[in-house]
This record gives sequence, structure tokens and C-alpha cells, in this order.
Amino acid sequence: MTRDRVARKWRPGLGLILGCTLAAVLCLPLFGIFAVDALCGPGAPCGPATALVTAVVLIATALVGYVLWRILLRPITALASRAERIKAGDEGALSPLTHYGTREIGEMGQAILDMGRVLQGREAVLRSYADHVTHELKSPLTVLRGAAELLDTDDLGPGERARLLARIDGAAERMTMLLDAQRALARAQEPFAAGSSRLAPIVAELVHDYPDLALMVEQDAEVPLGPDGLRLVLGHLVGNAADHGAGEVRLRATPERLQVSDDGPGISPGNAERIFDPFFTTRREGGGTGMGLPIVRRMLEAHGATIRLDQSTGGARFVVDF
Repeated sequence: MTRDRVARKWRPGLGLILGCTLAAVLCLPLFGIFAVDALCGPGAPCGPATALVTAVVLIATALVGYVLWRILLRPITALASRAERIKAGDEGALSPLTHYGTREIGEMGQAILDMGRVLQGREAVLRSYADHVTHELKSPLTVLRGAAELLDTDDLGPGERARLLARIDGAAERMTMLLDAQRALARAQEPFAAGSSRLAPIVAELVHDYPDLALMVEQDAEVPLGPDGLRLVLGHLVGNAADHGAGEVRLRATPERLQVSDDGPGISPGNAERIFDPFFTTRREGGGTGMGLPIVRRMLEAHGATIRLDQSTGGARFVVDF
């Protein structure tokens, strides 16, 4: 799903609003002076003219006040309230306001929304770490504890001792992989992939890494993601396709969208809802950590992009919207 963004439409600049306000402050008294002088003839009473001009000036002042309230005070107050809701973790606060007043307030509103998404994303990383990594580390820790207890006995033969040492080494390697993947997930949120790039140079590198996989660029374009970021995205998606038995991967790019499709077995509906969850993997026995797609999603979110699994009649199709 594409994120909600502040609508792009014409809004007056803050300088224009301030200039008009200052002009009104200057012109209203002058208008009153000249109007009273014009309405009051020689020897005629000025009371009615003064009252009329005073009423006009008050009405004009009220209109200026209303304009300033609508264009400046109301959106600024709404932004302050929205920032407090974002601070409290309200995900519903990450939708644009209906009215921003000036161009500068609209830009500030978009910056607040982007900042809120980044902060909530980082908070989600911490929650996912607490929820998942402890569970994932229990298995290798159990192996380590059981092997250590068995190694403490004196009647172990050389073969049994070697087998236990191998289990300890495998458990330690699994823990290292999980921690490295978690570190990579945290780093993926940093905006390191600024710039733009095209598919062809990156795909040419991946061809050497996956010689048994047919990589086809059906449409190429400049995408708003630097070479390092695009290499990370394509590397994970192409690698997943190869690991699951795909023989062909097709890529299409436009300045607003990247599509990666394969002819593999696809993703079951039950797994489709969990593939972006940290540590979820269908290749646990093969050493998978389940962190590839979460890393891709976090990196893209740090650059204002999204990734989703699209419906496909065969294989898997991922769509990145910039």
C-alpha cells in the first residue's frame, strides 16, 4: 500500500501571507483617515462618517484575523497536536491533515509525517527484537546447554565428543547469523542509498552470482534509489527466488515503481501475511534467518518507498512503490 502523503497543490507562501498582512495593517488606518476626510464635508458633522469607517475597519480587521487563523494558527495547532499523537505512538496520526494553509506548513507537515514513520519504524524494530530474537535464540542456547552438560561427563567416547562439539559449533554459528541479521536490520533504516540508479548494471552483477537463473530486464528506467540500495533490494529478491527453485526472474522498472517476478512455486496465502516479519523463514533447516525481506522493507521505508507481495497466477511478484 502506498503511503499517504500531503497533497501537492498550490498554497500561498508564508512570505505572501505576511506581506499581505503588513499591507493591510498599513492601509487600514490610512483608509480610515482618507475616508473620514472625504465623507465629512466642510462644517458637516463627522460622527456618522467616523462610525461607518470604524465599522468597515473593524470588519476588515476581523477578516484579516480570520485569514491568519485559517492559514496559520489552525494548521500549526493541528500539526502540534498531530506531533503529540505521533509521540504517543498513535499510528492513525500518520495521515495528512485536510488543510495546511501555506506551502511552508505543508512541507513541514510532510517532514513531520516522514519523521513519525521513521521513529515508529525504529520502535517497531526494537519491539521485533524483543519479541523475536529471544525466541529464536532459545533453540541454539538449549543446544549449547545440553551439549555442555553431556561434555561434563567422563565416559564420552571420541566420536560422541566430536558430535557434541559439532552441535555446539553449529549453535554458535546460528546465533552469530541471527545477531548479524538483526544488526543489518537496524542499519537498513539509515538513509545510505540516496541517489538514483538503473537496473541493467546491477542485474549484470547478479548474473555472475546466479549463473543458473535467467534474469530478464523487460523494462529499465532510472529509479530514485542509489546503487547500493538497489543492489540490496535486488540481491535479496533474486536470491530468494533462486533459493526456492525459480528458473527465471523478470524485472520491470519505471521512475515510480519496480516489479520483480519469478516462475518459482510462489508463496502460500498463509505465509504471504508473514514474509515481512523478522525471523520468519521457510528455510530454517537450510540456514535461513528470515531477515532478508524485513531488511529490504526497512531500507525502503527509510527512503520513503514501500514493498508488497502482489497477486500472481504463478510464482511470486514483489512490487516496490517509490
